[in-house]
Amino acid sequence: MSNDTAKAILKGLAVAGLVGALFFPTLRWLVISWLNDTYYSHGFLIPLIAGFFVWRRRAVFQRFTPHSGGMIVLALGLTVHLTTIPRRLYPVSALTLVIVLAGLVLYFYGLEAIRRLIFPLAFLLAMIPVPFIDRCSPFLAAFSARHATLAANTLGIPATHLGSQVQLAQTSFTIGEPCSGLRSIVALLTLTIVFVYVMQGSLAARSVLLIAALPIAIVSNIVRLILLLIVADLLGQEAGWHYFHNVSSPVLFLIAFALLILTARSLRCFEIRSDI
Repeated sequence: MSNDTAKAILKGLAVAGLVGALFFPTLRWLVISWLNDTYYSHGFLIPLIAGFFVWRRRAVFQRFTPHSGGMIVLALGLTVHLTTIPRRLYPVSALTLVIVLAGLVLYFYGLEAIRRLIFPLAFLLAMIPVPFIDRCSPFLAAFSARHATLAANTLGIPATHLGSQVQLAQTSFTIGEPCSGLRSIVALLTLTIVFVYVMQGSLAARSVLLIAALPIAIVSNIVRLILLLIVADLLGQEAGWHYFHNVSSPVLFLIAFALLILTARSLRCFEIRSDI
């Protein structure tokens, strides 16, 4: 290892340590959120995925073309961060962490590095829990219950619903937060962002694919509920709610991803980009 390489590594570690110290309360909040917020339990994967894409573009770090605009971005990010931390506005502070990282890249490596690393930097935003996202859960639960009930009636299963509650002949279910589909939507949208980035295809096709992730997640969850109602009607509440309910989540997520792949192929987005 040359002296220049060793100095570059030490400088990088020093900058990383300083950023870590400045943003320690925010980083701690992120980890606690990922551990306790079921909508963002995949948050631990986001920095790893972003880091992988940075590593794939690591050649940008061999060219040092500092840009003074990086100091402006840094100053902006740190000012907002230091203003929000005393107020415990951690989501805003987490946003400024991404801004500070972008400022550092711009300051040390220039505009070309920012252009090449724009996706992994922007993808880090997916690790930040959106405040009040759980407020969407009751609406999605009622929506899913209504359409699952309609489908069950079409299949000859007598079912009625009131809001998020579904009544069968012998039992009833309340479609709560776990079955609302919101978790699947958040996880599938995050996965689709990566999928769209690595696939070849026109901008229009990849945009359609990204938009399609939302209805695919919703439809997949409704299919899951329909199957749950069928199992409960045929085998009873115990089989439907306590057995099928627990094993259906990963299966239906795989089905949703399979639908996403089929949609990608129909849009001619079926090859991985050569630079990835």
